[in-house]
Amino acid sequence: MCACAVTPALAHALGGTLFIENYGVGTCGVCGGGVDATAFAGGALRLDGKFRSQRTSEHSPGIPEAGPLSGCQPAPEGYSPTLQWQRQQVTQFSTVRQSVNRHRSHWKSQQLDSNVTMPKSEDEEGWKKFCLGERLCAEGAIGPAASESPGIDYVQIGFPPLLSIVSRMNQSTVTSVLEYLNNWFGERDFTPELGRWLYALLACLEKPLLPEAHSLIRQLARRCSEVRLLVDSKDDERVPALNLLICLVSRYFDQRDLADEPS
Repeated sequence: MCACAVTPALAHALGGTLFIENYGVGTCGVCGGGVDATAFAGGALRLDGKFRSQRTSEHSPGIPEAGPLSGCQPAPEGYSPTLQWQRQQVTQFSTVRQSVNRHRSHWKSQQLDSNVTMPKSEDEEGWKKFCLGERLCAEGAIGPAASESPGIDYVQIGFPPLLSIVSRMNQSTVTSVLEYLNNWFGERDFTPELGRWLYALLACLEKPLLPEAHSLIRQLARRCSEVRLLVDSKDDERVPALNLLICLVSRYFDQRDLADEPS
């Protein structure tokens, strides 16, 4: 698989086994237990279902520590996406943001299911568990649990970024949750649960960015570039997902010094 390919693997890396439904906002395809990447990029935040500033360490073994004003680590040979791919992702992301804004009032008015209790904005541990799941937060595990029950336990696996949830998050909360997940990511590997929420939070950030949000998304892009250096193969499904987040930060949010050089 090409490092810039738009494939179901990219969607899996970002969204795991996220089930997307058409609620009149757009149709998202489901492919092999993971969503089609193009559909995911265009509709992950459309789904719904029944059912302070602590700077993280950017140091990882073998990875040069990035200073506050430094750029991303260069992509290994063959890992960098093409310029055409990056432009496509920016276009799709812009469409997602327009859709979120257009339907925010509707989804904000919808009642949450009884099993969904959103943490308070200042509850860092609560948000980490809410987004990533108690199992991942407790074990730092990657991949499915050894034995899973037939039903979906969102408390254990994390709630997906339902539009009815993110529509209730003001900019202060969006920024706080982005900070919390950055803190978690600063010490751990990339996971699908993390990817889907990072994408959602970026889609909810309002421009022009507040200074704290500006710092956080730069931190995110640099961390993605550091983790990418540790990936052994360009065919790893994490590579296009990390490339996507770097692309959105650098090219949509105009942090061009962080952009990947096209392959």
